[in-house]
Amino acid sequence: MKNPPNYFVRSVDHALQLAVMLQVEGPFGVGEAAQRLGVAPSTAHRLLAMLVYRDFAIRREDHQYAAGPVLSLGGSSQSRTALLRSVAMPQLAGLVERVQESANLQILSGDHVRFIGSVECSQALRVGNREGMVFPAHLASGGKVMLADLPPERLDALYSEAKWADRLDERPNLAALRRELRNVRERGFAINAGKTESGVTAIGRAVRGADGRAHAAVSVSMPSSRFSRERLPDLVSALTLTAHDIEEEMRGADAPRIRS
Repeated sequence: MKNPPNYFVRSVDHALQLAVMLQVEGPFGVGEAAQRLGVAPSTAHRLLAMLVYRDFAIRREDHQYAAGPVLSLGGSSQSRTALLRSVAMPQLAGLVERVQESANLQILSGDHVRFIGSVECSQALRVGNREGMVFPAHLASGGKVMLADLPPERLDALYSEAKWADRLDERPNLAALRRELRNVRERGFAINAGKTESGVTAIGRAVRGADGRAHAAVSVSMPSSRFSRERLPDLVSALTLTAHDIEEEMRGADAPRIRS
C-alpha cells in the first residue's frame, strides 16, 4: 500500500515527475514543464538544470530537454508512449467530466504499472494526480486488466519464485491471482479497493491495440467513501467508451497516410 511520506518534499516530487515525463514522453521545453507542474518557469528551469547535472536529462541545441544517459529508452518505445499519452489525455478529461472522478492512463512495466497520464476531478475530496507513480500490477485495477491479457507462460515468468527471490513476502499467490484474472477477463474490468492506497477505490479497463491485445489501461479513482456497487455500471460504461475512443484514435494515428 502506497501513501504519501510524512515529510513530503515538493521539489523532489517535481524533479521526479519531470524525469518520468522525459523518459516516457520525449523532449519538451521549460514552458511545458512549468505548465505541467504548475510552477514558475524559473523553478522549472532550476529543476531541469539539476536533472542535466545528474545526467537524467540533456539540453539540446533547440533548448528542448531530452532524456539523458540515466533515463534513455529505445526511441520507438518512447515515441509510442508519447503518442498514446497525447491521444489519451483529452479522452481522460472527457471521462472526468462524465463521472466527476479522477482518471488515469497506465502501461505495464514488468510486474508493475506506471501512470503516464492523470486528470484530477474538481471535487474537493478527490484522488490526486498519480502521473509518474508506479504500483504493483497485481494490486492496481489497470494492472489487473493488463495482466489478465497476458499468455499464461508470460504471467508465470513474471511471478516465478526465482524472480521474486529477494521479496517472497510480497509475491502474490499465483493460483489465487490466476482465479482473479480469469474473473477480470470475464467481466472486462477490474476493481482495486484500497489495495494500493488506503481509502481509494479504482476501476480499470484495458485499452487494446490493433492486434487485440491490452497495450494500456484507463481507470477512474475515487475516495472509497464515494464508491458503491450501484455506481459500477455507469463507471464501467464510461470507461468502455473512453477506451474505445482511444483505440479508434490510435488506429487512425497508425494508419498509413495516403499521398495525394
